[in-house]
Amino acid sequence: MKSRLLTAALAGCALAAVGAGPVHAASDQLWIDVPSETVLPAPGSGGPVQRTLAVRVTHDNTESEVAPGRLTVDASEIASFARVSWPSNCAPESAVKAVCDFPGMPAGTNIVTAAQLGLSALPDADLEATGYVRHTATAGELTTFPAETRISLGDGPDLGLSQAEYQRDLRPGTNTQVSATVGNNGNRSVQRTLLWINASYGLRLKDRHSNCEYRQHETGTSALCVLDEAVAPGEQYALTTGLRVGHKALYERFDHSVLPYSDQALEEARGEGTWTPGTGPELDLRPVAAPRAVAGEDDIDLSDNYRTVILDARNTADLRLTGSRVRGAAGDTVTAAVTVHNRGPAWVASLGAGAAVATVPIQAPEGTTIVGVPENCWSSEEGAAVTTYFCRTPIYLHDKASYTMEVQLRIDEVVRGARTTVETLNDDPELSIREFDPNLRNNRARIVVN
Repeated sequence: MKSRLLTAALAGCALAAVGAGPVHAASDQLWIDVPSETVLPAPGSGGPVQRTLAVRVTHDNTESEVAPGRLTVDASEIASFARVSWPSNCAPESAVKAVCDFPGMPAGTNIVTAAQLGLSALPDADLEATGYVRHTATAGELTTFPAETRISLGDGPDLGLSQAEYQRDLRPGTNTQVSATVGNNGNRSVQRTLLWINASYGLRLKDRHSNCEYRQHETGTSALCVLDEAVAPGEQYALTTGLRVGHKALYERFDHSVLPYSDQALEEARGEGTWTPGTGPELDLRPVAAPRAVAGEDDIDLSDNYRTVILDARNTADLRLTGSRVRGAAGDTVTAAVTVHNRGPAWVASLGAGAAVATVPIQAPEGTTIVGVPENCWSSEEGAAVTTYFCRTPIYLHDKASYTMEVQLRIDEVVRGARTTVETLNDDPELSIREFDPNLRNNRARIVVN
């Protein structure tokens, strides 16, 4: 379980699932948004015994209005081991089924909370029991397919991190901080906590704590910290990380996760990297609630142990494109290069969406045929004879760095001064060059043959 969390955290994986819905009106789609899984603390060991399952309804077309609707909830599969507490907007048909009214969504909005269900384990529940809570919704002419949440039981601690707010328009050269709350929603205590932190390249961790170890890598800095404060069921602690917004900052990302400490979890988190101990004051959790009892080991629900915070800086990066001149006889195959340079001052990275820093369409100059392209290129036919290859850079490009894409051209006939123009696509919705590049005029270049 520990390995699964750390793998997910390092990959930046999403930890929630969405139930999908079909379309009954051509202009819009209605969806149910629920967690894919919820773990209830087993009864009998103290600590919080009830979990809240939030069921939301969303739609795609924010220009349209969605009428008030009804959510149908069927919890019959979990009746043998769990109890449902229905909110006031739900009319129970039985102990395990209800219909809940939810408000409409005016134009410009796309999400509404349909129900907040309370779930708790029965006193004699079997720890091996599992089942699904199923949901469907209708609003006007829109109807969804059923979505479902798997419910299971767990006996142990359940550490969780609150979601810190995203930060926008930060000024390079200033300080900021990410503040979150660490809580234990399980039924057993955690004696020590393993904290993993990752700050992207444009951010700097202000402190190097003596109870942490650090590793520099291409896209930033990671830290592993062992926090000695015991976290009991129902207890919450404040956790604050100080950051320096560097002069190279632009689209930054801060990730952190928590686990009950064990030697094995620490070794798995270290991997094969080289870590350097810090020498500053210890990083401590600051209690914001009173403790309770009973020690445990494995975390029963990992869905809230990992969080990502986006921090965007007010900065620019000037991309520049260069082409090449090649020469050969008919029948020769020559290599033409297209290079994307980042003149800074910021680095550019798409650490969330994973989009290329730049995408460059390339067509063959007159008299030539493209016979080889890099792996990160794909083709698109634009007519009977013209093929365009779209070639992408990696998802990050450091300041003052460049990336070259080499294209193999077969010269079918010698055409003096044959050329083609290459230019970056500047309006990718996942990473728009136009939004950070102050000079688009140098984003164009030529490949010239003979």
